[in-house]
Amino acid sequence: MRLVVCVDRDDDLGRKAGVAGPVIGRTSVLDSAVRLGTADPGDADTNAMFAAVHLRDEIAAAGHEVEVAVLTGSPKVGVLSDQRVAEQFDQVLTRFPGATVHLVSDGAEDEYLFPILASRARIDGVHRVYIRQSASIESTYYTLVRALKDPKLRAKTVLPFALVLLTLGIAAAGGVIWWGMIGLSVLLGVYLIFWTFDIDEAIIDSIRSASTDIRQGSVAFGFGLFAVALVAAGLLSGYNAYIGHPSEIPLARILFLLNAGLIWWLGAGFAWEAGRALRRYFVRGRLPSSFPIATTSIIGIGFLVYGVIYLIELLESLSGSTQLYAIVATIVTGLALVIGAAVLSQYLKTRTAAPDAATLPT
Repeated sequence: MRLVVCVDRDDDLGRKAGVAGPVIGRTSVLDSAVRLGTADPGDADTNAMFAAVHLRDEIAAAGHEVEVAVLTGSPKVGVLSDQRVAEQFDQVLTRFPGATVHLVSDGAEDEYLFPILASRARIDGVHRVYIRQSASIESTYYTLVRALKDPKLRAKTVLPFALVLLTLGIAAAGGVIWWGMIGLSVLLGVYLIFWTFDIDEAIIDSIRSASTDIRQGSVAFGFGLFAVALVAAGLLSGYNAYIGHPSEIPLARILFLLNAGLIWWLGAGFAWEAGRALRRYFVRGRLPSSFPIATTSIIGIGFLVYGVIYLIELLESLSGSTQLYAIVATIVTGLALVIGAAVLSQYLKTRTAAPDAATLPT
């Protein structure tokens, strides 16, 4: 028994034509393809379904027993869609046990499912479907369109272009095009930093974690709010120090800002880590090993930044009250604490991994 399988991973068949998978049988597949083609003539899955029927007819003409089926996933392409495809494939195999499979793909996403299908049945071949007039353009077009359905990719490709248009449009309307260019540069610079270090995902994860803490009444939410308040207090304190020395050079005013706000920001980091540690303590009955490491790192970073600030002030003759040996001692202390935290982290990882390794069979 042979089985021709066409996969609609993002469930265009269900969303556009109202057909639920799996679709089994030549007549049912043809009817579904017509309904999808009527709903969206440009959908590549329509061609893939017709190609599956065509391949089924070729195999039947060669004298083999064959059937055709269409599997559908989910608009949320990923774990959920792949799970649905796997479940539907199991249903089909229950009706046709021991069948060998021919996979028909439109060349965009469906072949990602090859390992899932191959783990359940023998795959005799993968048949790619192209629009004859312009196969490469069609494949590229649908690949791009389906890739842009991913919210993360869309945010990282469409968002910068939207920022450019929005900023320049507002600047042109206000007659301040040069300020618009400056603002655009700042926005894109911040965006690229967020993208490079995945700060946006960290912020989203923090928001989700805060939402969970609110629903569960976790102590971490209170500490998180306190940390945010400390950050705001540091910004306000630094701003007051910046505007309080209008006669100083810009470098000196920036150093005043950092000097005034740093202690607040270090306190915010400590409050944040303390909240996370207490949450773990109430759940597991012990403080996590990451808490002393994080605390040591925060203190070490504080020593380092203060040491660098005082060193710049000394080199630029902005302050003569700090001795060089005190500055060096501050920087060395900071480095020692940061390195010590890194060593402690590696030691704890090694100690945790050792019992696990000892249990492995030799």
